Amino acid sequence: MLGLPDHIQACLFDLDGVLTNTATVHAAAWKEMFDDFLENWASRSGEPFVAFDIGGDYAEYVDGRPRADGVRAFLAARHIRLPEGTADDPPSALTVNALANRKNILLLKRIRTDGVEVYPGSRVYLEWLARHAGPRAVVSSSANCVEVLRSTGLDTFVDAVVDGVVAAQERLAGKPAPDTFLAGAKLLGVPPERAVVFEDALAGVEAGRAGGFGYVVGVDRVGQGHAEQLRRHGADVVVEDLAELLAPSAPSGLWRGPA
Repeated sequence: MLGLPDHIQACLFDLDGVLTNTATVHAAAWKEMFDDFLENWASRSGEPFVAFDIGGDYAEYVDGRPRADGVRAFLAARHIRLPEGTADDPPSALTVNALANRKNILLLKRIRTDGVEVYPGSRVYLEWLARHAGPRAVVSSSANCVEVLRSTGLDTFVDAVVDGVVAAQERLAGKPAPDTFLAGAKLLGVPPERAVVFEDALAGVEAGRAGGFGYVVGVDRVGQGHAEQLRRHGADVVVEDLAELLAPSAPSGLWRGPA
């Protein structure tokens, strides 16, 4: 039992927060970067310093989005305008791209120091799919997706990847636009109505719904009302761990695989 509707033939997984516990690492890197920036901005502008809130700001503005989009969304919420700059901006510059680059440097430092944790239930679920079921893709806004998959060994269970690098090359709009998920389904040779999206981010479940996917599974690693938010943004069902879908009491039918 996979807890999925009978018409589903392929699986599209977000990475951070669904397969790996890098969401907490991402959140910490965002906070470190933004708090440093906000302190400097407060000293320059004379406005009070208000720290980046992982509990609210992370989920609302940056989780699941490409880095530069996350920077733009958060700065807009704080009524701060910076020049765009370019992707080659040094992390010390005061541009949107520079802040995005600074966040990535902090993230990679944390990953290389602490490693990446794979959720045990997610590994079990992927292994089951690899042995018994249809094709699987990872669709992530992270430009470090392939590196994380290789370092954790999850790459052996995945047939295709659409990440931040592919999105930039193909000029695909980031989540909550459905473009990257649609590209993943195309790589697997399955129409979106026959594919399921697994997402922990509000922007991600919005993308799954906007793309007309056959099923959207919200993954709640947060609690504190996040499950209800996932449902409101488009999740058909919400689980706390993917292993719940393997249980005999899973909410739907047997996996049938491609016809």
